[in-house]
Amino acid sequence: MSRSFHAGASARDRAIDFTTAFIRSKGPCAAGLRWYLRHHEQGGSYQQVLDSLVEAGRVDDACWLMDQLGPTTSLLQVDELVGEAVVFAGSIEARRGIDVGTVVRAGRAIRSGASVCAGSAIVAGTDLRARGVVRSGGSVHIGGDLGAGAGVQASGRVHCGGRLKAGSLVSSESHLCVLGDATLRDDLLVEGDVECARALRVAGRIAVGGNLRTGHGIECAQSVAAGGHLEAGLGIRAIGGIGAGGAIRAGESIRTEGALRAGTGYGIHAGLDIPFDAWETSAVVSAASRPDRLLSGLWCDPSQLLACEAPMEG
Repeated sequence: MSRSFHAGASARDRAIDFTTAFIRSKGPCAAGLRWYLRHHEQGGSYQQVLDSLVEAGRVDDACWLMDQLGPTTSLLQVDELVGEAVVFAGSIEARRGIDVGTVVRAGRAIRSGASVCAGSAIVAGTDLRARGVVRSGGSVHIGGDLGAGAGVQASGRVHCGGRLKAGSLVSSESHLCVLGDATLRDDLLVEGDVECARALRVAGRIAVGGNLRTGHGIECAQSVAAGGHLEAGLGIRAIGGIGAGGAIRAGESIRTEGALRAGTGYGIHAGLDIPFDAWETSAVVSAASRPDRLLSGLWCDPSQLLACEAPMEG
């Protein structure tokens, strides 16, 4: 691994002394134990061992070790971080960006004044914040909030354990899981499934190859299209049309200025969490024309929408 420390770097590391007995107690694989005995028989610090593993091309072993011991409060501050792989037990701050060939992993946060790019995986134990793009040739796994000013691009799965806020998000081969709110200033394009535990707000279009499910509402400035089922715990609102290859289900209202279509053999269900006597305000269905197989909810012609419309909960 090579690092570019253009303005000097500092790393404050929690001291963890390693012994052979200590390593054996963690149950390493035989090859990993042999490597350790050859290179660190006299012991060393946690981060020194991680660095040595990465430099020897044993990135998986370095990640395994971090899984066993967890994060530290160490802070690595650099102007730019460049190399084949980076595995750091604490937090990483790179003022001019991060660009690695395979894996960049931090036990805690990753912060970048530019982009964060990796060939196979980007992993942060807590938050990741980048002014530029977050780009991975494989997966992105963030334990906390994920903020990317220029968007997120990944070939594999994207997992965000907190809030997601980005310019756009494109996942070409896998799916997206967000455990908080998700807000995008441009498009959401995912080949697989999308799961968002809270509200999903997109200023561009939404195109999902699989199922799209949210715990709260969906709000989209353009169109929403899901290849599978489309489900929202609260309401769904999209200006440019709403379509799914499966069923469309919403706990509250469904509204669009375009077409509203479910897949062949499936229905449209609005107001699933609303009592019948509140349908006029909270289970409204409105679109350019009345959809086929509207099985639940109160149809409201667009010309009469203001009379029966209620604000949508996010």
